[in-house]
Amino acid sequence: MKLSKVLEQHIAVFGESGSGKTVMLSSFYGATQEPQHRRAGLVNVVADDIGQGTQLHRNYLGMKDSARLPAPTRFSSTSYAFTVKLKDAGAKSAGKAKQFDTMRLVWHDYPGEWFEQGVSGPEEAQRRVDTFRSLLGSDVALLLVDGQRLLDNAGEEERYLKSLLANFRNGLLSLQEDLLEDGKPLVKFPRIWVLALSKADLLPELDVFKFRDLLVDRVADDLGELRQTLAGLMESSDALAVGEDFLLLSSAKFEVGKIEVTKRVGLHLILPLAAILPFERHVRWIEQKKAGAKVAEELLDGAGALAGAVVGMAGGRIGKLGALAGKFDARIRTLIAVLGSERVSTLVNSAAQLAGNKLRERNAEALAKQEYMAAVLTGYQMDLEKGEADEVLLLSQR
Repeated sequence: MKLSKVLEQHIAVFGESGSGKTVMLSSFYGATQEPQHRRAGLVNVVADDIGQGTQLHRNYLGMKDSARLPAPTRFSSTSYAFTVKLKDAGAKSAGKAKQFDTMRLVWHDYPGEWFEQGVSGPEEAQRRVDTFRSLLGSDVALLLVDGQRLLDNAGEEERYLKSLLANFRNGLLSLQEDLLEDGKPLVKFPRIWVLALSKADLLPELDVFKFRDLLVDRVADDLGELRQTLAGLMESSDALAVGEDFLLLSSAKFEVGKIEVTKRVGLHLILPLAAILPFERHVRWIEQKKAGAKVAEELLDGAGALAGAVVGMAGGRIGKLGALAGKFDARIRTLIAVLGSERVSTLVNSAAQLAGNKLRERNAEALAKQEYMAAVLTGYQMDLEKGEADEVLLLSQR
């Protein structure tokens, strides 16, 4: 979580070739360009790279208007950055909690082929390492389970699932020596690994609980081995969730000669998962003392200001409290600023624990007071709650 005037969150998406990553990304972005979204929402979503945005929008329109799927990509390691800007940062909200007024989502698409087959030579091997390093700042990683492959292996789903997890685990092991400098574990590393069912429309009988149960029943040991492999790459491995969070994703409803792009599942949760879930989870891990000082500092970077935006505390008050940290060395400054003051700690916890009626009341209050960033962030928290109520999302309670 990087925070100044921009809240920047990174999400890494892993899936085998053909698992639907390009279709999903195109559907996610294309939906934000529809007139109804532009009219009704509090934010505009803009692709930082105009060329990328045009291509994704073209892919979306091809599905919507011509039932044309995007061309498959192979060995493409593109990252996509989307800026989420408030539509109205009016005069009244200008004096409110404005630690930041823009969000940026960076989507890292890791080529599935690199987990399915070997590289062609040293140049590609280095490109694979460099690509993985570029996504180490991601807080959330999606590991896609292909609904079509589950359907193809109906009754013997473990054949596909074991292969998927083994390929992924072996791919990580092959990168380990290059990723760890002097063998030291990484402080910056994706720590929330969400298992996501892509093409969920092909398996309408599976809600998120049945999806979880299928994985636990068929490949619990394999998930444990994957967690152990990931834990071996990072410092403070107790601050890690693998196979604890689950999500259903569908980019559209696909029929012969027709693609209904409005019938999406789970894609509206991508931004909330990237923006809010790490904040809530990291605060919980710090409270449970699952992270050492260096990792805690990394996890809590920007947490105080984000909390201030959620609950509506003015940036100046946070700034004065954070100034107390100046008396300490840089390594623990963030820890002191965020948790060392009782008032700041209360602020962070209040934001992280908003739920139910209190969350809805805070969202309504933010809208009434024109605290638009607070309205967006509490709206994202409400989206996560609704995703769980709709049995599309299942979040860890740990």
